[in-house]
Amino acid sequence: MRFENESAAIEYIFASINRSAWRERGLDEHTRDVKPTRHLLNLAALPAVRREYAVVTGSKGKGSVTVMTANILKHLGHTVGTITSPHLVSYRERIRVNGRAIPSNDFTRILSDLAPSIDRVIADLHDAQYLSPTGIFLAMALRWFDEQGVTVAVVEVGRGGRYDDNALVPNGLSLFTPIILEHTRYLGSTLERIAWHKAGIIKPHSYAYSLPQAPVVLDVLRREAETVDAQFDWVAHMDMGELIAPTANGLRMRLGRYGEIELPLMGRYEVENATLAVWGAGNLHARLDGIPHSTPEYSVGIRRGLETVVWQGRCQRLQTQPDVYIDGAINPLSAKSFLDSVRDRLQGTVILIVAVPTDRDLPGVLRVLLPAAHAVILTGSTRNITISFPGVEGTAAAYSVMLAQDRMLAVYYEPTVVEALALGRDMAGQDGTILMAVAQPAIGDALEAYGLRYEQI
Repeated sequence: MRFENESAAIEYIFASINRSAWRERGLDEHTRDVKPTRHLLNLAALPAVRREYAVVTGSKGKGSVTVMTANILKHLGHTVGTITSPHLVSYRERIRVNGRAIPSNDFTRILSDLAPSIDRVIADLHDAQYLSPTGIFLAMALRWFDEQGVTVAVVEVGRGGRYDDNALVPNGLSLFTPIILEHTRYLGSTLERIAWHKAGIIKPHSYAYSLPQAPVVLDVLRREAETVDAQFDWVAHMDMGELIAPTANGLRMRLGRYGEIELPLMGRYEVENATLAVWGAGNLHARLDGIPHSTPEYSVGIRRGLETVVWQGRCQRLQTQPDVYIDGAINPLSAKSFLDSVRDRLQGTVILIVAVPTDRDLPGVLRVLLPAAHAVILTGSTRNITISFPGVEGTAAAYSVMLAQDRMLAVYYEPTVVEALALGRDMAGQDGTILMAVAQPAIGDALEAYGLRYEQI
């Protein structure tokens, strides 16, 4: 076998992109190219087995929708594959079947098997091209899905969609979570352009469902669907799930004929995500053999799928005394959703730990969260070399926001999440609260610090 351990495998997966000049590149439509991945899939005859696919995109909540949709389908009797990114602790988390991460031996074995095809693709590239790690992970996932008898797969794309390797799967369903102004360096400076990128996941003669969007976004999604003769619909207010009340470990919601559901996730925004997941799972299930939609057993599968879902690092409580809540709230909208979800749970001294990448809106996140805090700790992560953080220079942004709000707090910088947590616990005391609004690599650092791994979700 060519790769004896995960470290060697990961080094190989990223070798092509690391040799390229991707860091200096601009808009995705000028710099990203899915042809090398398409070439790899053709060489490896992937996928070899026909199955249903859904592709999920948006600016927030797409990971939640992916795992909820998959868990519902599992409880409806299907064998379900998922592809998500980024990972939190292990790269193997990106590829799952029925919630189980691909085992290490399968990870290295499949990559070893695919390596001759990968080498051939890389050898044919010109200087400006690279074979994306996403494309290699996709090929590995499809091979494992074939081996595991996966009948339906739910695939999350990255920042865009139209130029994302994961969107190469022949999806009969596209799911859209809220789309906001983000990744402007790569997707464009307007909401309309960003929506255009994400609308690119819609395939001809397929279905597309969306959560509520800004009018300009809905217009873009509708036009794209019309262009490719796809059926587009969005979740209206009357069809949306209803939040009943927070619970000790999540929230209680009501969703149409499925009645009351105990969702084990604390984010209030998860009610909308759950609603979209039910729509998506229902669409996919209708094209698969299984329980009829109109039966009590189907309703039980929907409820069980939502009530047993696990999605780590999303408005998650990591400990008590002090309470530590963590979320990937790295834009103002997500920060507001995070704060709204935990506001009634805050107690004592509130310490804010923030790790927002340099290409995101640190001042915007701070403007939302600072009014709830008594002190701020800025930190970062080196877990993902493609994501950088402001460092100690970020304290200037914090002071600027506080001056505008006419409210001065102590601001600290700690280079690692472990150090930030240690300082935060000391400052909060047993009766206080720590809010962690941090990017995915920093979430991974935090989960690792708590000894949390999620081989099965």
